[in-house]
Amino acid sequence: MATIEINGINVYYELHGVEGAPWVLNIGGTGGDLRRTFPDRSPLNKRFRVLHFDQRGLGRTDKPAVDYSMADYADDAAALIELVVDGPCHVVGTSFGGMVALNLAVQRPELIDRLVLLVTSPGGDHASYALPELVGLDPDDSFPIRMRLFDERWDPAAAEPIPGLGVVYGVVVEQHHAVPPPDVQAGLTRQLAARDGHDVVDALSTIGHETLVAAGRYDMLAPMANSELLRDRMPNARLAVFEGGHFVSLQDRAVWPTIVDFLQERA
Repeated sequence: MATIEINGINVYYELHGVEGAPWVLNIGGTGGDLRRTFPDRSPLNKRFRVLHFDQRGLGRTDKPAVDYSMADYADDAAALIELVVDGPCHVVGTSFGGMVALNLAVQRPELIDRLVLLVTSPGGDHASYALPELVGLDPDDSFPIRMRLFDERWDPAAAEPIPGLGVVYGVVVEQHHAVPPPDVQAGLTRQLAARDGHDVVDALSTIGHETLVAAGRYDMLAPMANSELLRDRMPNARLAVFEGGHFVSLQDRAVWPTIVDFLQERA
C-alpha cells in the first residue's frame, strides 16, 4: 500500500501477487475504489505481480477539481508502468479500465506486452451505454434499467431464478443504496464526462499487441457488437465470449483462468 506522485497528483496503489513474476497493471472500471474491490483477492495475484490502483478522482487517489480526459487517465497508467514497474508489462482493463487501456495502447504502445480488454468498448459510434442518462432518474425507476443493462436476461417476473443473476442483483442493490461523499461523487461525474470523449475506433488497426477481448454474452452496457468490432479491427486480437453480462467475471468461473492462460502464452 503506497502513494506516488504522478502528473501532479498523488495516486494510491497496491502491489499484490508473486514477487519476481511477470507484471500486470490492472485497471478497474467506473467508480472503482480498492477499498471495495478487494485487490488482495484478485485471481491474477496467484500467477503475476499485480499493480492495482485507484484512478484519479476515485478512492484514495487525489481528486483535482478540474475536467479529466481519457488522455489523462492513460497518462496516469503510463506513469505507473514507468515509475513502479520500470518497464513494459501486461495490461488488464475492465469496462472503463478497458477504455483507458485502449488509449494507453494508442498513446504509449511500447509500455504494453499483452493486453486484455474485458467488457469494454472502443467509443465513438460504438460506445458503451451512456450512464449519465440514468443520473436524473428516480432511483426506483433506474434500478430495472440498470439490471437489464448489466444482464439482458433479467426479468423480475421470471418463474425460475436465472443462473448468475444473483450476483448482479447484489451489486446493483449496493450501488442503488450507496451515497458517496461529495468529492467522490464529483470524481465519478468527471470520469463519466471523460468517457464521452473516448473514441479510438479509427486507431484500432494500429494496436498490434496480442490482445484478448473478453465479453459477456448478455451484456447490454458494453454490447457484444463492440467486442466483435475490437476483434475485427485489431490485427492480433481474439474474442472470448462468456456466460454472463457486464459482471461476467463474477458470473462465469472460466473468465479468469482464460485470462491467466492468455497472459502466460509466449509467442
